[in-house]
Amino acid sequence: MPPKKNDTNPAQRGLKILFVDDEPKIREVMRRELPRLGHRVAVCENGTTAIAAIEANVFDCLLVDLDMPDIHGMEVIDRAKELSPDTDAIILTGKGTMEAAVRAIRCGVFDFLTKPYKLTEVRSVLDRVTQHRELKKRYEAARRRLDNIEGGSDLIGQSEVMDRVRRRIEKIAPTSSTVLILGETGTGKELVARALHDRSSRCEAPFVAVNCGALPENLIESELFGHRQGAFTGAEEHRTGLFEVADGGTLFLDEIGETPPAVQAKLLRFLEQGEIRRLGENESFTCDVRVVSATNRPLDDMVNEERFRRDLLFRINTFEILLPALRERVEDIPELVLVLAERIRALPPKIERLFDEEATRLLSSYSWPGNVRELANVIEHAMILGDEFPLTIDSLPSRLLNAVREMDGRDTVSTHRFPDSPPLSLREMELEAVHCALERHDGNKTEAAKELGISVKTLYNKLNQESGGRRAA
Repeated sequence: MPPKKNDTNPAQRGLKILFVDDEPKIREVMRRELPRLGHRVAVCENGTTAIAAIEANVFDCLLVDLDMPDIHGMEVIDRAKELSPDTDAIILTGKGTMEAAVRAIRCGVFDFLTKPYKLTEVRSVLDRVTQHRELKKRYEAARRRLDNIEGGSDLIGQSEVMDRVRRRIEKIAPTSSTVLILGETGTGKELVARALHDRSSRCEAPFVAVNCGALPENLIESELFGHRQGAFTGAEEHRTGLFEVADGGTLFLDEIGETPPAVQAKLLRFLEQGEIRRLGENESFTCDVRVVSATNRPLDDMVNEERFRRDLLFRINTFEILLPALRERVEDIPELVLVLAERIRALPPKIERLFDEEATRLLSSYSWPGNVRELANVIEHAMILGDEFPLTIDSLPSRLLNAVREMDGRDTVSTHRFPDSPPLSLREMELEAVHCALERHDGNKTEAAKELGISVKTLYNKLNQESGGRRAA
């Protein structure tokens, strides 16, 4: 857990400021006074050194003298905006005309101060910059949540195992401790992370989720920690990392077992020191972020195989929450069905059940390797094919019927579904197994092939045979 900080809210934390002025006395005053206001400051005497500083570091805010002998202040601001569009700029000028102010604001300047100015005026405008940046963070966090909305953070189901999960969340959420969420794919680990955030004192701050397994290994470090321009090939501008975006809130690291060693080392440093460092920079800075992680892989085994750091595992699992598989709480399926169906499409009034008794029994008999995510896909499939409510087994995917039939050792489900259909051929059964595996792994052919015990090349060959057969037909 990061070192405990003072009890200020996110909007009161200091800015990283670049102060640029060709008057030595003003520079010395700001070098001394801005840190007293809680900010970090770098001081430059002219536009040339300022641009060099901007190209080497990312600043939250610029305080720039407009009239300097070498480079005009607006050129400094333009270069800063080019490299880091999120940087806010304040102009300092002795020529405070309304015309100059309007031109500056049209060019993206946050505000301007007319010389001579008082320290109270500087403090006031910097407070407004801080509040403005906090609002932008909250807007970005809200946009991300809307882009990835999964029905809020309410956990569905009244089974005993889900009650235990809810009680654990209620106890853990008010803390800032790290949490490791364990569970199979599709059990709703991000939903639990959102519940932890929404029930904490950080609920008004950003919640940022990132799937570590979905990011290329060469980009994940930049995505999490940010980079400055030129840090690596293709880094054409400064980038804010997700730790900074989540400052004051919660960062959810899904599939944390997929992180490469270099990223694991930087995560450990943050959890021990509360500090991060952008790629290409030498200076570290602090962030107040609660880290919640998740995995469907056995991290203990990965530690023994030296693919995951033991010290990092100790840091990320102050608390563990184990999410049950859907097959372990089949009594929740009827409630889940109705809630998930409403998210897919508005149901007619007074619909008390989506499926008839026979289909409901089949849903309760299936093993659900893809868990709630697979159930949502089955419901969407059934609602598209079904003609009227309650839906029957005729609207369910054939793979479900075949899986339950094999599990029960009976053909009853099959005759209900296709009374006049011939039995599946060996080739059809193989293709059915391939499609089921692909669906369980969200289309990941490598993982699907691994589950089926075949090579990726063989899997591609079987899919190509299917498409070739369709063309021939």
